[in-house]
Amino acid sequence: MVTYIVRRLMTAALILLGASFLVYLLTAASGDPLEEFRANNSPQKQALMDSRTQLLQLDVPAPVRYFKWLGGAAQCLIPFANSCDLGKNIAGQPVTDALGHALIQTLTLVTGATVLAILIGITLGIITALRQYSTLDYGVTFMAFLFFSLPIFWVAVLLKEFGAIGFNNFLRSPDVPLPVALAIGVGLGIVAAVASGGAPKRRLTAGGVVFAFVSAVLIYFSATEWFKTPGLGPVVIAIAGVGIAFAVTLLSAGLKNRKALQSALIAVGVGVVLYFLVQPLLNEATFLMIVLLAVAAIAVGLGIGYVMGGYDRGQSMRAAAITSFLVGFMILLDRFMQAWPSYFNNSRVRGRPIATIGASTPNIDGDFWVLGLDSFTHLILPTMALILISLASYTRFTRASMLEIMNMDYIRTARAKGVSERTVVMRHAFRNALIPIATIVAFDIGGLIGGAVITESVFSVRGMGFLFLDGISHIDPNPVMGVFVCVAITAMGFNLVADLAYSALDPRVRVKA
Repeated sequence: MVTYIVRRLMTAALILLGASFLVYLLTAASGDPLEEFRANNSPQKQALMDSRTQLLQLDVPAPVRYFKWLGGAAQCLIPFANSCDLGKNIAGQPVTDALGHALIQTLTLVTGATVLAILIGITLGIITALRQYSTLDYGVTFMAFLFFSLPIFWVAVLLKEFGAIGFNNFLRSPDVPLPVALAIGVGLGIVAAVASGGAPKRRLTAGGVVFAFVSAVLIYFSATEWFKTPGLGPVVIAIAGVGIAFAVTLLSAGLKNRKALQSALIAVGVGVVLYFLVQPLLNEATFLMIVLLAVAAIAVGLGIGYVMGGYDRGQSMRAAAITSFLVGFMILLDRFMQAWPSYFNNSRVRGRPIATIGASTPNIDGDFWVLGLDSFTHLILPTMALILISLASYTRFTRASMLEIMNMDYIRTARAKGVSERTVVMRHAFRNALIPIATIVAFDIGGLIGGAVITESVFSVRGMGFLFLDGISHIDPNPVMGVFVCVAITAMGFNLVADLAYSALDPRVRVKA
């Protein structure tokens, strides 16, 4: 294993060296960095040209410049030396500084969208595979390919128009007329009836329940102006937590494992009690505090599952830990909702919270919650655009892989032995279906750092994609090389992770030298 990893790393280093040399030469030969000055009649024309020539070392042949750049880049390999030098961009800013800022913007924008697309896509793929050729299967397939075929810039423009401008106008007077509430309830009821499957009576029951619930909630929201002062509260958290406990137990252990279900329900009760205890602490929240509280929530769940035990203590611990984490997430979401009026009425927001450009509101003041809401509202639209576009590939790959696995002999054998359907799907089929998906997921995660060029341009986010395009347009190799090196190293690293994941997912695969 170690020999294999070392050999792969050495091969990757040679590939990276050759590829970086070609990219540098192609970028340097793609145009004239002094073109904008040559047509300038300014008396400082020659001085400006000389300044840029000196900054970019244009009087040195491109191959020689590459090896000078490589010498500075090699210093990045020296740990704790703080001597990394990737050159300067056309504005005189060190590329390492520009990369640091762009990397944060890109990871903030793309990571959440990619993770959500993977989770939602794999979930839909499993469901549609289990409901092959059903109305739900056809509907999900149609919608997935519809959004996949749409241009990302067009989807972004539609989201700006209806998701930002239209919703901001609605928030001025958040009134949901009764016919609109009933129409939304009917629409979601139809979706629930199609998704539930089974006998017609079961479908009608599911659709009716969803229709009544959604309509009642929208009428309540309109009557109480909930959109202006939103919140969950301990009652909603408790009710939702019980539903989460049953769902998590069903998927992770099965409802027959009473100890696991009891552990999850106890985790919900502990979370509701802690809701009141942590409110003063959350008033002084920081990012590190939130991370530590999340770790503490998982630890509490593991402790509850361990104490409850059962014939499979690991299942109890897993169910309680996941439930505890999700209940903690609802408490965090409720605290953000409590800060909504302060953010909504902020002088920089001016009652239009859903942003269409940028990564944050300029010069906004506020505590952790207000600033967190500001970042979140700026991420809503680009995240939705990226999810809609990338959802199809995960859904279809998962569906195809699951269908292939579900027809295998060992799946029929497991069912013949009386193994529960949950165990057949989650333990036998899903794990093996992940093997081909691991390649897609690793490739997409490896490409995260490259940024979403079109999305960043539409929403004016100065991330890695923007930095790359800016370097290309100004014939400036240094930022282009900085982005290239980051993306190449990440992609090669995750390809190696995908190869190692095959060995973990499939016992028949062994990584050898």
